[in-house]
Amino acid sequence: MAKRERVVRMSVEQPLWRALTAYRVLTLVYAVLLFVFTRQKFERPWVAVAFLAVMSVWTLATLPKVAGAVACTRRFLVADLTVALTGILLTPLADVHAQTFDGPTLPSIWTAGSVLAYAIKGGWRWAAFASSLVAVANIVERGDPSRDTLHNVLLVWVASIAIGYVVEVARASERTLARALEIEAATRERERLARDIHDSVLQVLAMVQRRGTALGGEAAELGRMAGEQEVALRTLVTGGLTRTSHVSEDESLGAVVREVEEPDDGPPGGPADLRTLLAPHAGARVTFSEPGAPVLLAPAAARELAAAVSAALDNVHRHAGEDARAWILVEDWTDEVIVTVRDDGPGIPDGRLAQAEGEGRLGVAQSIRGRLRDLGGTAELVSVPGQGTEVELKVPKGTRGKAGT
Repeated sequence: MAKRERVVRMSVEQPLWRALTAYRVLTLVYAVLLFVFTRQKFERPWVAVAFLAVMSVWTLATLPKVAGAVACTRRFLVADLTVALTGILLTPLADVHAQTFDGPTLPSIWTAGSVLAYAIKGGWRWAAFASSLVAVANIVERGDPSRDTLHNVLLVWVASIAIGYVVEVARASERTLARALEIEAATRERERLARDIHDSVLQVLAMVQRRGTALGGEAAELGRMAGEQEVALRTLVTGGLTRTSHVSEDESLGAVVREVEEPDDGPPGGPADLRTLLAPHAGARVTFSEPGAPVLLAPAAARELAAAVSAALDNVHRHAGEDARAWILVEDWTDEVIVTVRDDGPGIPDGRLAQAEGEGRLGVAQSIRGRLRDLGGTAELVSVPGQGTEVELKVPKGTRGKAGT
């Protein structure tokens, strides 16, 4: 079965960089228009024109620098903040009365874009540093700052620190979510491997142990060794989680989770007929009843459901005896498929399933219930001592759940 690595990127930070890019362009246009409509009050308009020309070229040339955290280097941040501070300090030179009246500075609200870049890149500490420098430059530019100037400075300072703090919290949340997805993927993979091992290796080892003990001699020693390996393998597959996916943190793309996805190897043209997968179970002691029409499911769902039925029949043969009879009934409803496996064995004593799961025996816990859970379905087991056992498997149509991933 071919495997393909799927990379899932999670980042609430990247939209902030896109918003900052738009903000810098819009505030540049605002600063230029503001000068155009108020140019008559400037004593030295050529100073304003020169600075706005430099700021325009700088803004448009550095748009790629604010497209993501990787491109936004510390050197760029220092240069960008220098441009903003220079514009603030040049305002009295272009407009002699700027210190008397609370008018806008040459860069106007464009300056906030430089501070926001610090906040998004480095968090609230970087934002506090940049906004403090802007505050000092505004106070120096005003000479005798008014209440409105102090209010605006304080507003920028608080807002930038708040945005920086939100960015830090978002990054921590992304890492936590990535770790949770990693654990979930690892758990699903471990359960899938446990089911496959139970359906093959563990059953073979158990059979070798039983046959070796019955034959005696050297075969008994082989059976004892097989039994020890079975216990060791059960302990392994029911143990701790195995790291099966990789989580990393990219500064521009946020947390990254890599999952290995196994594509369906069923018919490329459409769903599979469940009847063809269950028909081989029919025999002298297994009765198979089906609706007489194709029972169509997604290939992965059909395979997993058939494997769950096989696990149920294996339990019948192992625990109800070779002479026990079993019946398989397939019902095809509008929104779900129901498969019922019933036997006439002695039934399951109360508490036996919980005990078996605690011992690492995964026939019901993983091979049956685990498969149905991954398909988005349910597995219900009803057993009365002396009256046999009935397992009802329900799988919704039109979904493949987590099967195949």
